[in-house]
Amino acid sequence: MHARFAPVRDCFHDLFTAGRETGASLTIWYDGQPVVELVDGSRTGAGHDGEPWRPDTLVNVYSAGKPVAALCLLMLVDQGKVDLDVPVARYWPEFRTPATVRQVLSHTAGLPAFPVSRPAAAVADWALLAGDLAAADPEWPPGSVAAEHAWTYGHLVGEVVRRVDGRSVGRFLAEEIAGRWQLDLGFGLAEADQRRCADLRYGDPQWPSRKLGEPGSLRARAMGNPAGGLDVAVLNSPLWRGAEMPAVNLHATSAGLARLYAGLLAGGVLDGVRLFSPELVAEATRVQHDGPDLVLDRPVQWTLGMQREPDGSWGMGGIGGSSAWADPERGYTFAYATAHLAEHDRVDELVEALHSVL
Repeated sequence: MHARFAPVRDCFHDLFTAGRETGASLTIWYDGQPVVELVDGSRTGAGHDGEPWRPDTLVNVYSAGKPVAALCLLMLVDQGKVDLDVPVARYWPEFRTPATVRQVLSHTAGLPAFPVSRPAAAVADWALLAGDLAAADPEWPPGSVAAEHAWTYGHLVGEVVRRVDGRSVGRFLAEEIAGRWQLDLGFGLAEADQRRCADLRYGDPQWPSRKLGEPGSLRARAMGNPAGGLDVAVLNSPLWRGAEMPAVNLHATSAGLARLYAGLLAGGVLDGVRLFSPELVAEATRVQHDGPDLVLDRPVQWTLGMQREPDGSWGMGGIGGSSAWADPERGYTFAYATAHLAEHDRVDELVEALHSVL
């Protein structure tokens, strides 16, 4: 690591010393090159008690995976196989909600929660959950309101991919994006990859109830069905790791996420391999909705699959603390992947350290 970035390294290690982190990786690319590649803590158990975190340790990054799912559909848009502004039902005839592909991608389709209560085992039944969404009535007219499609996003996006291409979103990602750009990340892990996953753990035992909010609230409905999505007993199981729940169960290394954003920041090309046109990247990162989000309960600028910040950066954070994005103004990409489910203050401090040296 270049000495210039020593404050970032020191900040990262201070999180562990203070007990605010127990297992994580951090990767930063600057000016088209990786400049920070750090791992610390344990893959299994808290602190350094378990197996050490390695550069190839995969971890569930929650919503930091939503842009990855979106890119699978956006690749089909780029290839002329999907039109952003036609109804989803053009590709998925059973789909009743009159939302366009663009509205699905920008969290304005009106389907922020699965409409039928399902047990944790349902995460492995793609047809069941996709069918629930196809038959659902939107909670408000599509395009009128933004509400993060917290658990539903991956099935809405992924079923369009499957209907148009024939492959599941996990297989499409592996073959068309991750394999070609050498990204260590995926949906629906095989047994060998599951063996290198980090076990998620709570930074605070009250974390799940705080995240869900009031019982029966929109947030609770959006994040609590199917059951188990905030329960580490489910999250660390072969059921969850082997399922495709693309809104929230991308398993990734920070290196894989930082590489992905480096390719997007370069206009869709990485190591000479072009996957996206510059025009598609520009459209994908343009603001589609600017205003309140009813699930997040704060103002959000939604692009086609990402959040855009006032400083012009675009990407996505996941509940629990993982986060990945590109900052075109400063010329870097950033990815933090953690197993320690807590708040985003860790990332805020790392970014402050990074910005201090740029």
